[in-house]
Amino acid sequence: MAKKTVPSTAKSSFPPVVTVLGHVDHGKTTLLDAIRKTDIAGKEHGGITQGIGASRIDIIQDKITRGITFIDTPGHEAFSQMRSRGAQVADIGLLVVSVVDGVQPQTKEGMKLLQEAKIPFIVVLTKTDLPEKNSAKTKQQLVKEGVMLEGLGGDVPVIEVSAKTGKNIKELLDLILLVFDMQTYEEKKENEFYGVVIESRLDQKGGPRATIVVRNGVIFPRDMVVCEKVEGRVRTLINGKGQHVSKAETGDAIEMLGFVSVPVVGGIVLRKIDAKKTILADASPSVPTVPTAYSPHAKENSLSIILCTDTQGSLEAITNSLPKEVNIVSQKSGEVSESDVILAKSTNAIILGFNVRMRGEIIKLAQTEMVPIKNYGIIYELITEIRDVLEGKRLALVEKIFGTAKVLASFPFEKTFVLGISVLKGRIAKGDRVRLMREEAVIGESSISSIRQGKNSVSKIEEGEEGGIILSPALDFTIGDMLLSHA
Repeated sequence: MAKKTVPSTAKSSFPPVVTVLGHVDHGKTTLLDAIRKTDIAGKEHGGITQGIGASRIDIIQDKITRGITFIDTPGHEAFSQMRSRGAQVADIGLLVVSVVDGVQPQTKEGMKLLQEAKIPFIVVLTKTDLPEKNSAKTKQQLVKEGVMLEGLGGDVPVIEVSAKTGKNIKELLDLILLVFDMQTYEEKKENEFYGVVIESRLDQKGGPRATIVVRNGVIFPRDMVVCEKVEGRVRTLINGKGQHVSKAETGDAIEMLGFVSVPVVGGIVLRKIDAKKTILADASPSVPTVPTAYSPHAKENSLSIILCTDTQGSLEAITNSLPKEVNIVSQKSGEVSESDVILAKSTNAIILGFNVRMRGEIIKLAQTEMVPIKNYGIIYELITEIRDVLEGKRLALVEKIFGTAKVLASFPFEKTFVLGISVLKGRIAKGDRVRLMREEAVIGESSISSIRQGKNSVSKIEEGEEGGIILSPALDFTIGDMLLSHA
């Protein structure tokens, strides 16, 4: 496509796409709330944006209505791949930096992504209403990291805002349009449609859904489309306000329904009739595939999981963050199904969900089949628990294991409780150090102070036998827990 240089006085006919980058909790979503007059930040788990969102706003500038499309990229470190793609589909970047916390690790990552994307960006200093702010220090930190700000020897625009008081919000929007109007952009042609998938998921009622930023052309309902190998006919287009629309044009962010399966995040969406054209061959970003790491011959210190997430973006973020010892038996976006439980049973895997629906009958089936199942709302909690489980397995391998037993019953005795156990392997002896395990999680460590079989006090219980033991110190056990006796 031919390029033309737009002078600073020109006004583009399409809205700029703006990606918002910055460290977690530096106020990215809160800033967009002030712009969009919505309350997205208050609905996020733990105050952290967990998925890419996109929306368009319209403002009046010089008596002309102009639009701006914002992409709100997640701040948590697990979403590095998603943030990278966010920069690739944007015309302008906003690097959000708190004047209270200053430059942080993800601030630096945002700088790198913007430089790699080769798009202009604006530094937005947030939380300027707080008494502990230090704008001068934050600016010096940015300059030290190579961001040459206006007024400090460079040409990168910088503006101080407050989402709480509304300070400079309108001025920021004007600055975005000014920076955009001064750039060189590609001439847009309606018959050369393409868009970029920035989020996708499987809706149990609506089927595959994909959030798309239109980078060129126009798309209508009933158009045939393709995203890599996933085809579909556009059934519905929904804008950022939840409204059904009759078309989506260059710069718009819309949710598209009609794909036969969930398209990959970062994929290029084309009209099917244009898919063979070479004109867009270089436009498609390199999208790393998410491999399935399951092996039927998993090592002893590995952990097999079945992973179900709310969106494809979340799925990619989690799989990219999992330790290498994790075997992914199955992965998908969508709720946990009966087949997932059966597969977990046959492969000795645990089921992990992230922001997915877990029906009561599925939870009951998992309990019946003794398949561990858990749903999470924050990614780093899931990753942390996985690492803890693997550490427990590693310790179990390097230790000398004397025996394992299962807790079958609980009996009150004086001021404590007796654990009724069945020894499954090896032997359990008085004085042994034991680890209490529950669904792969370590509950605690203790020692066996007393063992009885019937009315008799004994020194140990052999494999295949049952008996009662007392732990000192006492642990919070429950029926079904496992005891690991070790050196």
